[in-house]
Amino acid sequence: MDTPVIIYQIAPSEWVSKSLLIATTGIKAGTIERARKKSWLIGREYRHYAPEGDPGPNSECLYNIEAIMRWIKNQKQPSELS
Repeated sequence: MDTPVIIYQIAPSEWVSKSLLIATTGIKAGTIERARKKSWLIGREYRHYAPEGDPGPNSECLYNIEAIMRWIKNQKQPSELS
């Protein structure tokens, strides 16, 4: 007997977890870390959160998928650099 396959369609909210950001954009975890350090701004592309309501610099992050998609779209391509 075949096991039925269940497919979930996820419509992400404005702020998503790192795992959902990776799944929806294909960005690798290392790229996310580098972008947080060099390109993205707290409050625009990502924000820290904590269950207690007082996040610190080592707290988990949520990511603004719309802002990150704009960031990806605005990336200069190698042919545009010369």
